[in-house]
Amino acid sequence: MSEFDNMNLTESQEDYLEAIFSIDEKLGVVRSKDLAKELKVKSSSVTQALQLLDSKDLVNYQRYGKISLTDIGKEIAKDVIRRHKALRMFFTDILKTDSALADSVACKMEHAMPREIVDRLVLFIEYTNRCKNNNSEWLNGFGFYCKDESGDICPKCEQEKLRR
Repeated sequence: MSEFDNMNLTESQEDYLEAIFSIDEKLGVVRSKDLAKELKVKSSSVTQALQLLDSKDLVNYQRYGKISLTDIGKEIAKDVIRRHKALRMFFTDILKTDSALADSVACKMEHAMPREIVDRLVLFIEYTNRCKNNNSEWLNGFGFYCKDESGDICPKCEQEKLRR
């Protein structure tokens, strides 16, 4: 269980925190119009969301002013981004899916999956990418299998089958 689980944030609220963090990284300053554009919502929706996030002490917000994350807001945003990146990496690097599809699905799942599962995915991805003793032939084989539309097995598996 994460320290953020008791915040009871909605998917939309997490998306706002993630967007504020990302915009601040890119532009150095965040304004309501930037959020509306990034999230493809009306400015009235942004105002409502910011007021709620401000009441939860997750953002610093004053109407017509600059928007910033509080320390806890920043930590939550980083956590959402970490989950998104881990899921996207799992979908692209392990499952060999299209990056646009992986990004879209990761965005939906980052909010729904328990952090325990995401943390395990992160460990799995790190293992497959970094472990010096890891033989990732099976990952490469899976990528080959997914790309082979004929349904045939890979040449190496075919040789193994013939040896039996």
